[in-house]
Amino acid sequence: MAPHKKEISASMMCSDLVNLKETLKIFEDEGVEHLHIDMMDGTFVPNFGLGVDYIRSLRELTSIPLDLHMMIKDPEYKFQWVGIKETDIVSIHYESTFQVQRALDYLQPFGCKRFLAINPATPVYDLEEVLDYIDGINLLMVNPGFAGQKIVPSTIKKAEKVMQLLKEKNHENVIVEVDGNITLEHASTLSKIGASVFVAGMSSLFKGDINKYAYNLEMLRKAINN
Repeated sequence: MAPHKKEISASMMCSDLVNLKETLKIFEDEGVEHLHIDMMDGTFVPNFGLGVDYIRSLRELTSIPLDLHMMIKDPEYKFQWVGIKETDIVSIHYESTFQVQRALDYLQPFGCKRFLAINPATPVYDLEEVLDYIDGINLLMVNPGFAGQKIVPSTIKKAEKVMQLLKEKNHENVIVEVDGNITLEHASTLSKIGASVFVAGMSSLFKGDINKYAYNLEMLRKAINN
């Protein structure tokens, strides 16, 4: 099958709210494919993140599809809060619910892309039994909860294991997203391994002031397409 298109998901947790409209205009002009929304409940991860009111307001400001990363406990009971659209990616964590397959089933009626996120220490083989229920894997390269962390070195090798699993199980249609400390160097390495959605935050996109965002996106595009 043809390789997946390489796409950028801009991490809105790292954006400056003061310049939000101007930032979104740059993203629209530069063709950013997704806006990555880190939803955090203070229970599943030790931090609070972007909530339903922020999501609702963001949808009024732009038509860029959302990439909803639900770092919350028992997400299956909270999907209705979010106003999920068919154009969205929705990632739930393997570690966040006792019944992963049921949670993925609850997402199906929304028509969105269903991704399963796994933390750095979660074994790759945990993905095997749910490959038929997902469109993608969100591979956490840092422990979730805070921006600005350094990559967990073992996750590079883990990305290779994920791609090997997908090949062995004839699920190469499943998209691999990488999230956490995606520098230009890491983006290039992970792209060569087979990742196709890159969460861009403080390590690549939001470096310098708003006038540098377009240039930063250009550099990231070059890194993931080389």
